[in-house]
Amino acid sequence: MINVLFFAQVRELLGESGLQVEATDELSSAETLRAALAAKDEKWGRVLASDKLLVAVNQTISSWDTPVQDGDEVAFFPPVTGG
Repeated sequence: MINVLFFAQVRELLGESGLQVEATDELSSAETLRAALAAKDEKWGRVLASDKLLVAVNQTISSWDTPVQDGDEVAFFPPVTGG
């Protein structure tokens, strides 16, 4: 299983702090995992648009092509803004 975590506004908009996803050959990268979750429904697609997110794999900020596998932790969160 891949442990998926949602932080900050992503968590608030989805109404979930995380979930577990079965690792499959199709979910081979952070991007394919994001795309699969975004396809869940319109709200998930809007919240998980890749241009509005950062991703961390095993607590390291990662690129979308970072491989993921069984036992990994993948976190999605919005870019931090400040002023």
